[in-house]
Amino acid sequence: MNPRELWTRYKQYLCTSDVLGLRLDISRMMFAGSFFDQMAEPMARALQAMESLEGGGIANIDENRMVGHYWLREPQLASNEQMAQAIRQTVSDIKTFAGDVHSGRITPQQTDGFYVVLIVGIGGSALGPQFVSDALGSADDPMLVRFIDNTDPNGIDRTLAELDDQLERTLTIVISKSGGTKETRNGMMEVADAYQRRGLNFPAHAVAVTGEGSALDRQALDEGWLRTFPMWDWVGGRTSECSAVGLLPAALQGFDIDRMLAGARECDVVTRNRNIFENPAALLALMWHYAGDGHGQKDMVVLPYADRLLLLGRYLQQLVMESLGKRVDRDGREALQGLTVYGNKGSTDQHAYVQQLRDGLDRFFATFVEVLSSRRGKSIRVEDDVTSGDYLHGFLHGTRTALYEQGRESVTITIDDVTPYTIGVLIALFERAVGLYAELVNVNAYHQPGVEAGKKAAESLINLQRKVLRYLRSHPEADLTAEQMAQALDLAEEAENIHHLLQHVTANRDHNVSRMADSPAKPFETRYRASAKRPS
Repeated sequence: MNPRELWTRYKQYLCTSDVLGLRLDISRMMFAGSFFDQMAEPMARALQAMESLEGGGIANIDENRMVGHYWLREPQLASNEQMAQAIRQTVSDIKTFAGDVHSGRITPQQTDGFYVVLIVGIGGSALGPQFVSDALGSADDPMLVRFIDNTDPNGIDRTLAELDDQLERTLTIVISKSGGTKETRNGMMEVADAYQRRGLNFPAHAVAVTGEGSALDRQALDEGWLRTFPMWDWVGGRTSECSAVGLLPAALQGFDIDRMLAGARECDVVTRNRNIFENPAALLALMWHYAGDGHGQKDMVVLPYADRLLLLGRYLQQLVMESLGKRVDRDGREALQGLTVYGNKGSTDQHAYVQQLRDGLDRFFATFVEVLSSRRGKSIRVEDDVTSGDYLHGFLHGTRTALYEQGRESVTITIDDVTPYTIGVLIALFERAVGLYAELVNVNAYHQPGVEAGKKAAESLINLQRKVLRYLRSHPEADLTAEQMAQALDLAEEAENIHHLLQHVTANRDHNVSRMADSPAKPFETRYRASAKRPS
């Protein structure tokens, strides 16, 4: 198309919401004019399904649960008044608690106030809070926020080393719905040990966000933690940013959580619109369907042109891929559905991988995110009549044009500024787009059997490790290869797993297992034995 035709197409398909301060441009997706007619009935059914979900229908069939993350920003939609009141009370309690921490009414064991928040969680219990923290944070925040979001000992040590002289002034929030998530439990135990080594009482510095009656809830109650906040079973981790999971860290960092909730709530209203040309979430879902032919055949590259939105891609990876990546559809038929998400930020991407996007494999579509306001204050001129922000704007639209010239498609989301309100808008926009797309391709967006399978496999490996260690300690004379160990345990099919775990335990000093010095060069022929000293 020539520039005039593109301009006409832009005006025809631009979706604008003045209420949200949001614009969605789909004009560089080269769908035929008949596409919307073909998808009108499927989208009508998807919108109806979303209405049923918000009304309290059982959406998570595997766990017989409602899916109510939309109620978090509009409690009157909850399926009963008790839930609605619990939501309102939690938001009120969060604001009160944050105010008490900021004012010094709640203090740590040995100092006059908390100045650091350490969040221990994983997946949805960390990705959303990390995205919001990075997007809205500033040097003026009343509290510094840090995260432990993995069970990597080296990573935990790095984070704790940063906080070493601030630990007595650190408030730790442990986030786990079940209280049994291994990564979070491990991180909590490591942090508690760090407090103890400093002569500090961990419960006097700890808050839990968890399900009522969970193992973590009982521990917090028994040990006298500062506070617990609820995590309801009808809120999934990847859609929990508007619950205490996201609101508590945001409030402690000093953000206006009422405005964040307002942005999400008003986006929900806009994206219920049955007129799809006035519904940005419906249009996004349709563009995903068009780009991948309803089977995720193209990846989505998220390109926000703002440093504050750097973590948007990581946040969307979980929200989109965990929701849509399913082997079977709702009817039990093999579907192999999904939508792969990756991305960094502009204009960094132009020096990283835009070359391939423009000239390489054509198996993606781009989602540009434009922030109109470059800076709160006035900018210097880096050239005659040009600021740094002007260049950022130029690079975004230049890249969009360069991709289009090579037949590479894109959508562009534009917001006025990065604020608590617009972050709430973006969260709700993508949550609803995911829900609508899942309906279009007939998969359940609200369960994650693959994740559970991975957890079960990991637990099986941990149990295998225990068997190997017990055998070595009860046979101190043993001098075995991994394959010989598998035979000794009558687990010949586990030889490779035993090989890998023996490499692991000998690379660390925790279990007192060592390699024999005269072992052959090939790793799978290495012989192992228990050291004389048992671990403490």
